[in-house]
Amino acid sequence: MSLRGKTTDFFGLALWLALCLGVAGIGGAITRTSVSDWYQDLHKPSFNPPDWVFTPVWISLFLLMGISAWMVWRTTGFARGRIPLTIFGLQLALNLAWSYIFFGVQLIGWALVEIVILWAVILVTAEGFRRVSPLAGLLLIPYLLWSSFAIILNAAIWWLNMA
Repeated sequence: MSLRGKTTDFFGLALWLALCLGVAGIGGAITRTSVSDWYQDLHKPSFNPPDWVFTPVWISLFLLMGISAWMVWRTTGFARGRIPLTIFGLQLALNLAWSYIFFGVQLIGWALVEIVILWAVILVTAEGFRRVSPLAGLLLIPYLLWSSFAIILNAAIWWLNMA
């Protein structure tokens, strides 16, 4: 690989990571608007993790997302990878939307509906990425598993706080 190719790869990886971590940062900012008051007052199930768990888990997942997207982009470019990378962008937007719906406007039931849609789009993204690069698809499995847990947690919180 030429120096130009290595430089392009490096900046490509940096951009994908910046995109994913940027979405994580915006979502985190939305979450912080109500996590210390409204969220603390909610009834939560016994399996709700401690608050400190969420930040390192989400940062790890967003890093894996960025690496995965970079692997697909590196293999296909934007032109040939348009469909899986567009679906990837959609799941990023849905991820951010969940933070807004749950923490921003505090609509737990609608957040549950939204996260089920997000889960389906993550699954489609992982499959699309797998077709380009099996490793890129595998890197999204922890995200899919955590989102599965998040659906159960969101549903339990909704159930326990129905008024």
